[in-house]
Amino acid sequence: MTNNTLHTNKSNYATNEWDTLKKVVVGTATGATVPPMDISLRTVNYADVDDENTITSGPYPEQVIQESNEDLETLSKFLEGEGVEVIRPEAVEQTQYYDYCPRDIGFVHGEIALATPNPIRPRASNWQNIEHAFNDDLIVLAADRGDYNYNLDCCGDPDTLALNELTPLFDAANTIRANDEILYLVSNSGNKQGANLLQSIMADNATVRTLEGVYSYMHIDSTVAFLREGLMLLNPSRIKDVNVLPEPFRSWDYIMCPEPVDIGYHSHYNNASVWINMNLLSVSPDLVVLEEHQTPLAKELEKHGIQSAMLPIRHQRTLGGGFHCVTLDLERG
Repeated sequence: MTNNTLHTNKSNYATNEWDTLKKVVVGTATGATVPPMDISLRTVNYADVDDENTITSGPYPEQVIQESNEDLETLSKFLEGEGVEVIRPEAVEQTQYYDYCPRDIGFVHGEIALATPNPIRPRASNWQNIEHAFNDDLIVLAADRGDYNYNLDCCGDPDTLALNELTPLFDAANTIRANDEILYLVSNSGNKQGANLLQSIMADNATVRTLEGVYSYMHIDSTVAFLREGLMLLNPSRIKDVNVLPEPFRSWDYIMCPEPVDIGYHSHYNNASVWINMNLLSVSPDLVVLEEHQTPLAKELEKHGIQSAMLPIRHQRTLGGGFHCVTLDLERG
């Protein structure tokens, strides 16, 4: 179903990031590829690359695919052991990008389930491979990906964003939920028009608050993570003062993430900074899934009564996705 009109259904999707996880989509690395370069990919994903001729297109190395799938299977088995229903993508359509990060594609809140208007053209139909996870009520938001929506001036300039404000474009991973509040990062992968569209769809169900001027490349979940009501994890290299956050989050308690333990990346495939290591998945208010080498962060979380399941995710920098990215939580409670 493709439209921008909210319709009522009987679903009860997750409305926050921390309640006990009941149902989740876990991604797959199968078929992961770097698409041929176009203006959407150049500006959104590779604005920080000086010479686009240095970007290798084509399938990711088989070692990356195999090891990533092993780690995603380990995650799936762990979650199933915690009583979580795990759903995996189906190859309805051969991916032109990847199905590794379902978080980017789907947004859920209460009775609302959206396939967002992702700005990268090769991701336009990624939603088809996770559509079966929804309760026949997925709204696919229409997207205009004409060249005029992309600003090439962003290349080499992190203060200039990739997306113009002509039409709504955003990845679902630009958002995190706190019940009746949604924090939306304005960045290369989500413009302010996207936030306005999301607010119009949410109506009185939640208020969309924008976070601007802190990080252009690209999603929110390596900058801010909600751990439970009133407690968040912050990236100190980007959030240097809580007053840059919109209300009501300025009054929340917070943990400044310690310096991450860098696990590196495969060959020249560097698609995330070391801060992807703070990208965690909450299983409940007192349990998160964390990359297995992040002991300093695990110790900080433990001080707040949060235990960490330390699991492998060897290619999170290579493929650009940690445990929050590679999952899409559908039901919590």
